[in-house]
Amino acid sequence: MAQYPDEFVDVLLELSRLVTAEEALEVTLDRVAGLARRTLGGCDAASVTLKGPQGPRTAASTAEVALALDDAQYGADDGPCLHAYRTCTAVAVPDMGAERRWAAFTVTAVRRGVGSSLSLPLVVRDSGTGALNLYAYQPGALRTEDVELGLLFAAQAAVAIANAEVYWRTYNLTQNLEAALHSRDVIGQAKGIVMASRRVTSDAAFDLLRRASQRRNIKLHDLAQQVAATGDTSGI
Repeated sequence: MAQYPDEFVDVLLELSRLVTAEEALEVTLDRVAGLARRTLGGCDAASVTLKGPQGPRTAASTAEVALALDDAQYGADDGPCLHAYRTCTAVAVPDMGAERRWAAFTVTAVRRGVGSSLSLPLVVRDSGTGALNLYAYQPGALRTEDVELGLLFAAQAAVAIANAEVYWRTYNLTQNLEAALHSRDVIGQAKGIVMASRRVTSDAAFDLLRRASQRRNIKLHDLAQQVAATGDTSGI
């Protein structure tokens, strides 16, 4: 990467070193947006658009103006950031006042004092997962040469974001499984106490616990914890 500025190479290395286990997904996304704003061309504001089950959303931004411009595109279901991730190509708008492709977006941009933009696709395994959006107050601030650097930055950012998402999905799944196993263990202990004190079968003990939780309007797990901790079955 000798042809790229040293400071840009340092930023790519920083992206590659993001340790998802040490920070929340939101922090990783904010870091990506912040690095993009500071690193790429004449960018004044940046945001990260990600696809989701309910449609595209802004997952991180460095300024309110970026949120407003993203929202204008989501509302119209069209715009450079949506076109970028749907086609996996970079989309430059050198002059908002002269742009004719996306009326809702450009009208909002001009009203907000934004003169140019560059939207870069976030691509993982040849599939667009979102876009990195760069906004500048001056027309022509985001130059043609910024596209090449931007695409390289976006490629590394897409990997960092995808790794963070996989990590946190796995972490949350693990936490849920551990909670489920713990809950089952506690309920099993409570069932054993009820079986011994009431001289009933396992199924009957569970039914007694279930009906007691409904009658007392308390979660079954919480009731089981009480019984397991105290051995008291008087409320069952």
